[in-house]
Amino acid sequence: MQIGIVSDTHDNAAQVEAAVETFADLGCETVVHCGDFVAPFSVTPFDGDWSFYAVRGNNDGEWAVQSTVEEFGTYVGEMGELTIDGHAIAVYHGTSGEIVDALVECGTYDYVFHGHTHERGHEKREGTDRINPGGISIPPAPEPFSVATLSTDTGEVKFHELG
Repeated sequence: MQIGIVSDTHDNAAQVEAAVETFADLGCETVVHCGDFVAPFSVTPFDGDWSFYAVRGNNDGEWAVQSTVEEFGTYVGEMGELTIDGHAIAVYHGTSGEIVDALVECGTYDYVFHGHTHERGHEKREGTDRINPGGISIPPAPEPFSVATLSTDTGEVKFHELG
């Protein structure tokens, strides 16, 4: 199964559409947004032929983001625990690096998905993969907007630049 991972789209409609098209082209069966949609209009394009999950980001000031996600997906609050294709996954926006580290180091999860820093990253620590798909380019983030995909069959993580 392919999981699409995205974060920090910040109302950039072109980047949201690029992410949605990328996930559709890659045959993603599940998409997880790690927060910072900002407004509800940035949520609705993710209504696709996949299971959709989202957490609240620190810039998601409109509570209508939650109800918009719930029209077609699952809103898991500030932090969520998912089981996808037999894998335990923690999803958190990433506002606190200490919390991200604790989620990775606790040994409970196969994967920890987060955003917030706008810098893509993937590391494996003691059996847990930490994946940050990146976000729109806001300095000091040096990279163009990217999303990530995870194959639950192979564990392969790929980044896809969309900027």
